[in-house]
Amino acid sequence: MDIANTAIQVLDRIESTGVPYMLVGALAAGTHGIPRATRDLDFLVPASMGGGVTAIIKALEDIVVFEDQAVFDTLTWGKRHVGQTITPPPVKIELFEIFDDPFVLLEFERKQQIFIPILKRSGWVPSAEDVIVQKLRWGRSKDLDDVTDILAVQGNERLDMPYIENWCAIHKTTDRLAATLARIPEL
Repeated sequence: MDIANTAIQVLDRIESTGVPYMLVGALAAGTHGIPRATRDLDFLVPASMGGGVTAIIKALEDIVVFEDQAVFDTLTWGKRHVGQTITPPPVKIELFEIFDDPFVLLEFERKQQIFIPILKRSGWVPSAEDVIVQKLRWGRSKDLDDVTDILAVQGNERLDMPYIENWCAIHKTTDRLAATLARIPEL
């Protein structure tokens, strides 16, 4: 089973729980920019709303084995639950719990249900602006590449640049934004 089929299966099960979610990471970035290869599926979910993480883990139990303990991830979202699909090829499934961060809370509130081309179906993802802000915040090389792709595909005229610039000022990532904008070739 490939990543797209696994993602569809996981999304169907998550949606069957009624727990609100947001697909984040490479698939969310690829929805707004240029898709890239990935071996994991990342979701932002509430800890307890509608049963939260527990309900989702239960809905996935026959296709994903989760580690017994949640881990705290300082780079991404805080507390996360990590699992792996039972059938090959292995796909890592990560459920990041929403935590009390003004940007993360707003990003989740602003999520959009849109068509995800690689999955050929719709799902809940962050806005293009929120993907840019979060990936600039993380600042890893693959995240900055994703930001470059989103900015190049969407174009400044289609993005709410004042929103992005405001959050970059708050997160002290304005230099990363400027450097990334400078990498985009002129058309």
